[in-house]
Amino acid sequence: MSRMRKLVVAGALALGIASPGFAAEAPKPPSQSWGFEGLFGTYDRASLQRGYQVYKEVCASCHSLGQIRYRDLGVSPGGIGLGYSEDEVKAIAAEFKVMDGPNDNGEMFERTARPADRLHSPFANEKAARSANNGAYPPDLSLIVEARKNGADYLYALLTGYKDPPAGVTLNEGMHYNAWFPGFQIAMGSPLSDDRVTYGDGTKATVSQMARDVTVFLAWASEPNLEQRKALGLKVILFLIILSGILYAAKRKIWSDVH
Repeated sequence: MSRMRKLVVAGALALGIASPGFAAEAPKPPSQSWGFEGLFGTYDRASLQRGYQVYKEVCASCHSLGQIRYRDLGVSPGGIGLGYSEDEVKAIAAEFKVMDGPNDNGEMFERTARPADRLHSPFANEKAARSANNGAYPPDLSLIVEARKNGADYLYALLTGYKDPPAGVTLNEGMHYNAWFPGFQIAMGSPLSDDRVTYGDGTKATVSQMARDVTVFLAWASEPNLEQRKALGLKVILFLIILSGILYAAKRKIWSDVH
């Protein structure tokens, strides 16, 4: 089974299982306007940093982000990071401990995380994760936006879609109603509430704002090279346009004496 497929399956198992009384698929989520979409789309660094804060203070207690390293949060030559300075990245990493080794005595040891380390995982292994979450396995979020259909729209709708169940609907034990989750029953309770975090830039931390920011951050995590890819694509298009003009001019010149 491919890594992407495993992620999708793990996400379905972790976030909730549809009951027989519900439809297999949720409705298509409303389309949102995302700054990173389109040919000239880019990531909003302020939103990325706010989204990382939401992930760190809310999501990271259950969900890992194992494909991202602390150094990815900084400023890279390609401009694909979150914009934190080198010292800020070191400070972020230093908040966590990681297992390393073995040392000269053949023993594993704990040390302070470094920028080259992957982001801290909340659980040592899958069994520990399931034990802490009533059997559900919180998926790694590194590729969640790419793994889900209508990824960014779906994630935003999911985070803002918690409601009281409609009249006549009975939820299974331990499940929550979500208007945008397949089956409408989800094991994860609503992770966001107004002012759940305090943004350093003064932005009001409403549920919709936090959902948007963390969605932007997880979209970046799924495709951190998006801006580089688009920049390269534009260069290629420009080159092909110029080349086409040169070839057309050459053709006109070569065949100018042919009547």
